[in-house]
Amino acid sequence: MKYTFKIASEFVSRFKGILLISIGIGIAGFIFLKIVAPLLFAKEAEKIGITGRYQVEGIPTYILSDVSHGLTKVSPNGEVAPALASSWDVNNDGTIWTFHLKEGQTWQDGTKVTAESIKYNFQDVKVSYLDSKTIRFDLQNPFSPFPTTLSRAIFKKGLLGLGNWKASNLSLVGGYVEKITITNKDGDRKIFKFYPNLERTKLAFKLGEVNVIYDMLDPKPFDTWKTVNITKSVSKNRFAAIFFNSELLDKATRQALSYTIDKSQFEEERAFGPLSPQSWAYNPQVKPYDYDPSKAGDLKKLNLKLTTTAPLIATAEKIVKNWKNLGINVDIQVVSVVPDDYQAFLAIYDIPSDPDQYTIWHSTQTSANISKYKNPRIDKLLEDGRAQLNQDERKKIYLDFQRFLLEDAPAAFLYHPYSYTISRK
Repeated sequence: MKYTFKIASEFVSRFKGILLISIGIGIAGFIFLKIVAPLLFAKEAEKIGITGRYQVEGIPTYILSDVSHGLTKVSPNGEVAPALASSWDVNNDGTIWTFHLKEGQTWQDGTKVTAESIKYNFQDVKVSYLDSKTIRFDLQNPFSPFPTTLSRAIFKKGLLGLGNWKASNLSLVGGYVEKITITNKDGDRKIFKFYPNLERTKLAFKLGEVNVIYDMLDPKPFDTWKTVNITKSVSKNRFAAIFFNSELLDKATRQALSYTIDKSQFEEERAFGPLSPQSWAYNPQVKPYDYDPSKAGDLKKLNLKLTTTAPLIATAEKIVKNWKNLGINVDIQVVSVVPDDYQAFLAIYDIPSDPDQYTIWHSTQTSANISKYKNPRIDKLLEDGRAQLNQDERKKIYLDFQRFLLEDAPAAFLYHPYSYTISRK
């Protein structure tokens, strides 16, 4: 034992310098691999500017869908399919929905997905966990679009999801999201930065705070820059329309105003009604209101104010020109929020994935029904549509809903807007 210790001591004494250098190299190598190398060789993050103020639960779906998914998923035509759930059942009156989870699902922290680990906070809905794989939802009233509402991404505490990207570095200011980073297994990173208005988002791009802007309605001023790429797509899940205040403008006036807008002057794809043309319930056989100035009637006697937001001023000016050419006295008013009092409001509307549009057209929805529209027939169709469970029967209801709504003209549907993505070369 002493002999072995003596040999070891002599070895250390003789090669002490080499050993210290080796240990130093090892430590330095460890530090380099764990700390320095990731910084030197990390992929450059894609910094994306988003316009709008969002709380955590309202973060846009196109961000959250990378990080997690819901019990269900919705196709572009509005069809609902299983996602985290393998199947579901509903009782005859549409008030009890039971969802069965897929086997072998795990959260991003490696823990097993159980029914109890999935938390929902719905008003007027009782959530019960029948076993580790079964969740029951008790609704107070029938609601056939309920599976669509469960398509929104779900998370554990800390924004731990189920997808290929992990969320991190979430920062809030005054309860609103300022920044969130998502990273995948290959080390790709996306940093989403949120700005209160479009002008602030544009400024962030100009200053280099972000290198991508999602979802601009108008590419200006970047369409003249030689250092950017611009990608254009049609947003068929949105429409641009003039919402008429039905308390101030009667049916004949609304129809005449709709006929006297030349929709062919817009570059974008025509919108003919409130549903996406991709929807399983879309009705292509509605009154089109093609341009017909001969149907102007007594519009010359009308004093009209067209209210809109800054991004839609160019569209408003084209419409006003049409009306002024017919002798209508009309002015443009620019606002930053939906006004309480207006005659005609030009806006972009996000179309729900389900054809249920109860909130925007039903007479009881005083806050969301911006046309102040009241029609007992439309009310009944909307009530029946969300209570009917059979999709074929639902489709018949919504075909009628679109036909009668367009006949009444509470809004003039114009086009499906473009969405522009601006990226630095």
